[in-house]
This record gives sequence, C-alpha cells and structure tokens, in this order.
Amino acid sequence: MSDLIEVKSLSKRFGAIVAVDDVSFTVPRGVVMGFLGPNGAGKSTTMRVITGYLPPTAGTARVLGHDIQKEPVEVKRRIGFLPEGAPLYGDMTVLSFLEFIAEIRQLAGSKAKQRIAYSIERMGLQQVLYQRVETLSKGFKRRVGFAQAILHDPDVLILDEPTDGLDPNQKHHVRELIRELGKSKAIIISTHILEEVDAVCDRAVIIDGGRVVSNGTPADLHARSRMHNSVVIRVRADSAPKAAKLLRSLNNVIGVETGSQVNGNISLAVVPRDGRFIADEVGLAIRQNAIEVDEIHTEVGKLDEVFRQLTVGNEQAVLR
Repeated sequence: MSDLIEVKSLSKRFGAIVAVDDVSFTVPRGVVMGFLGPNGAGKSTTMRVITGYLPPTAGTARVLGHDIQKEPVEVKRRIGFLPEGAPLYGDMTVLSFLEFIAEIRQLAGSKAKQRIAYSIERMGLQQVLYQRVETLSKGFKRRVGFAQAILHDPDVLILDEPTDGLDPNQKHHVRELIRELGKSKAIIISTHILEEVDAVCDRAVIIDGGRVVSNGTPADLHARSRMHNSVVIRVRADSAPKAAKLLRSLNNVIGVETGSQVNGNISLAVVPRDGRFIADEVGLAIRQNAIEVDEIHTEVGKLDEVFRQLTVGNEQAVLR
C-alpha cells in the first residue's frame, strides 16, 4: 500500500499557544484512519493544515506526493474535505450548491451530471434538492457538506466529525459509505464517538495537547485496556459470593469486579493478569465447581478507558 497522506513533524502555533506539536503519521490507500482526542487536542487544526486552510509553523505534509506548501492548489484538487460545522452557502438550493461545487472542481457536461447525481443518491438528498441550504436541519446540512466532499471522486478524504448531527439511521448509512469508500481511498475521520473507531477505522491516532500519544490499530487500543480478555459471567445473586471467591483464586486472575443486580442475577467481571487469555481457565473452574451461569462472554477491552488513560491530566493550553 502506498502512502497517500504523509504528515511529518507538523507543528502549528498561534502566538504562545501550541495547537499542534511535532505530529507525524501516514495513511496508505485503502485505510480509514480515526483521528481522536479531547476538545482542544489539535485535531481540527491538524486537518486544516493538511488541507491547506492553515499554513504550518514547522514540518510539512504531502498528499499523493504533493507538498502542502509548495503545491497547495494541487493538494486541494486531490482532497475532499468536510470541515467542522460544514460551512455552506445558505442562500443557495442544495442542487445549485452542488452544481457550483462541480464547476469549481472543473467538472462539466455529462461528467458533472453523473457526479452530482452520485453525491445526491449516496447522501439521500433527493427530497431537499430545491430547498435553500439555510432552511435545512443540522443533519441535512451535514449530508450536503459530505456530498460536496465526494463529488469530484477524490483519492483522499478528510472528514471532521462526519456524523455530527445525524440521527442513528443516518449515522449507520454514513459509516457504511465511509467503509465502502475506504477500500480504495485514504481517509482521515475525526470523531468523539469511540464506537466509530470499531465501526469504520483500520487505524487510530490519538492526539492530546497537540502531540500524538498513540498510533495503532483498534485492536492495539483494546489490548491496552485493563479489561482486555476479561471474562464476564452472569450468575444468580445467591451464588455470586462463592463464584467470585473461586475466580479470584485462579492463577491468571488479578481481580473480580461485581456488577449490579438485575432480575436476581449479578454480573462478575473476571480481570486477567497482563491481559492474558483466561476464558478456558474460567470455563474449567465454572464446570468443575458446578456454578450455574446464565451468560458468559469475553471482553475485547474498553476504548473509553484507554482514551481516558491516554488523555486525562494534560493541562497544556491548546486550541482545537
């Protein structure tokens, strides 16, 4: 896989405030990269620098081999960008706006009509084509913004909170589209919704205080969770103390956490030592001691726990 996006030692300062601090990563073709971080971490600033909306203070980035500082216009041609808030021309209708974008992207004739129709169909905009953008709901405005980003069929998509404002059905549709497009493009998607990392991302970069604090696959992140490979069982409330005592005695178990009681049952989370696989050991102990279990499953890990572990406690002044 060739790297369509290369970010190297990128920094951006606003006076004394460091928004992005020595950030480096690559995104090959066929990869969707989740870009995660708390508010003020530097995600949007990084994306704006890559797309040429802001100049870097230091370092650089390349898109399909084109340097963002030396060839800014060529970079913009190659990118589809959905910025935060999806700024649009409110007095235009949806159709006239997309026709305007097609003209800017130097599409004409049958090619322009084909790409406009594609964007309308993929984003489900048929019912609002002749409405002014300013009259649309937040969700529809977001979909119009997404439609303009994919209209010229770019090899690189940079999407800042693409599902913001969408209802659950719309979010599912957009995630499906990102997965589909991600098979042949390089995509960066920033999000606060951790479930989207598992839903659409092949890799995840976490940024905090303007610096990269983690770069790996979603599986790598899950493996950093204290609950990775923990075994959760649901037992009758009256047998929970006995079961918990037994499970705490197992060699590769460091603890058993008791959940709340629901309909006479209690869940027990059996936490492994160093993320070891303990399902077989737990299952054998349950069978040998005739413990009745209503449910049993293995946890892959909790992304919210890992996210907090990596990002809580940074008090550096930053801009988003």
